[in-house]
Amino acid sequence: MKIADFTILKACRVSARGFTVSLAAITLAACAGQPERVDLLLRGGLVYDGTGSPPRPADVGITNGQIQFVKKAPRVIAARTIDASGLAVAPGFIDAHSHVPEAVERIEGPFIDAQDLSQGVTTILASPDGGLSPRIMQQLKAALAAKGMGVNYSCYVGHNGIREEAMPGQRRAATPEEIERMAAMVREGMEMGCVGLSTGLMYDPGMFATEAEVQALAAAVKPYGGTYDSHTRDPGFHMVESEREAIELGKAVGIPAKLAHLKATGLINKGHIGKVIAMVEAARAQGFDIVADQYPFDGATVRAVYDLFVLPDGRGDRQVTEAEVRAALVDPARRGAVREATENGVDKGFSWIKAVGYGNVRIVDAPENPDLVDENIELLAKKRGIAPFDLLADLAALKSVRVTLGTIDEADIRELIVKPWVMVASDGAYIDAQSLARGYAHPRASGSFTRVLGHYSRDLKLFPLEEAIRKMTGFPAAHLGLADRGRLMPGLAADVVMFDPATVAARATYADPGAFSTGIVTVIVNGKVAFENGKPTGVTAGQFVPRTR
Repeated sequence: MKIADFTILKACRVSARGFTVSLAAITLAACAGQPERVDLLLRGGLVYDGTGSPPRPADVGITNGQIQFVKKAPRVIAARTIDASGLAVAPGFIDAHSHVPEAVERIEGPFIDAQDLSQGVTTILASPDGGLSPRIMQQLKAALAAKGMGVNYSCYVGHNGIREEAMPGQRRAATPEEIERMAAMVREGMEMGCVGLSTGLMYDPGMFATEAEVQALAAAVKPYGGTYDSHTRDPGFHMVESEREAIELGKAVGIPAKLAHLKATGLINKGHIGKVIAMVEAARAQGFDIVADQYPFDGATVRAVYDLFVLPDGRGDRQVTEAEVRAALVDPARRGAVREATENGVDKGFSWIKAVGYGNVRIVDAPENPDLVDENIELLAKKRGIAPFDLLADLAALKSVRVTLGTIDEADIRELIVKPWVMVASDGAYIDAQSLARGYAHPRASGSFTRVLGHYSRDLKLFPLEEAIRKMTGFPAAHLGLADRGRLMPGLAADVVMFDPATVAARATYADPGAFSTGIVTVIVNGKVAFENGKPTGVTAGQFVPRTR
């Protein structure tokens, strides 16, 4: 080594989040014949770095929870070596839209989140769809920290959460004073490290917000480099107009905007996803950062059929019991009031049928009557010559009937999923005995990422594996401002997934939504092995990951 080279190396240091590696020390050690030392070595895999670049054979060295090197490294001393021969080695997957953390309070002991680890997810974005205020978010963070986390979490500031605190019980447009009160909460959340603002404009109370209110709150995230994520206002009956509202907000405020769980649902929207694609691509051509996330299943929200009914007191969707619904439906004096509340909401409030319509409801599981599976409620009611409400009432008399509120045509899924500005996300909830009993567990919670890897990339060959991985790693990390996640590069956090490209696949179905995927071999969270041999190790290496953009 020349003296000039030594001088350059001595001056060169790489730093990332407090981790400093002296390139001079590493190079001199190598030149002196001394092997590098690491905590964990992934030997002999095919590395997909998360950028969309073609894979390359390389070893991955991990020390102190961070990636030390990605290269061919024949001489390394490792506390543990994992043979990655024949496996893909990729950054841990990032789920940019998940409801899993909402279950933390009902889980005893560490919150491991096996369903996400089993499909390679290492970082989850909490509080989508307008979820949590900063106050509630702090409570969630405290609960997760106390229990221990199996994966990493980051958060949006939730519009519905702050609206409920700023103007409790109000179903009207906000005043300027109330908007400023909410904007202060948005800024509080961004100071906590949130990635941006999320809205759930289809739900109560977000459905009462004006476009001006939402735009003012989205503007509050701009100084922080935040993003806007929207469950749009009326995707059932006015899909194109609702997605346009979110696109125009991003353009007007000048911030990145993401169309949450983008899809074309129901009979009236079948074949229309191309209209939204055209709007997004026109905005992107103008230089605006408009993106979307998508889950790769042909049904949207899953519910037990009795959850679709709203009682005249306003209770519905997880608030009513099966027995209460049945009692109300068989009572002639109450049945009419139940129909009115179910179809129109109470006091202009939310109801599933009001939001999506009968033509958006499809039966996905009916153990007592399997011939009903895949029947659309509106079409089946016409076939039977009865009103759709009466058909739902008949189904409520059966046991364990589950429906999806939003049938998605497979051709529409494929047309959207190939777009480079579409990332993968689950929109999943935590699956346990309670969610299974209530009938609202969805296979996307356990199989979204592996279904894309196996079915859409490998089997259908819609895009190469490196592009599928980019959609789950480097792309969402860049959009969300999580600078130390989503790529396999020295100095970044050591979130890694190792899987078999030939066998990786989702096994979750509507009948068995919690089934673990196949082909995921090892998952590493912040340098610790969190999943191997088909199950979690019990390690709680997860952290809260703040926006770093």
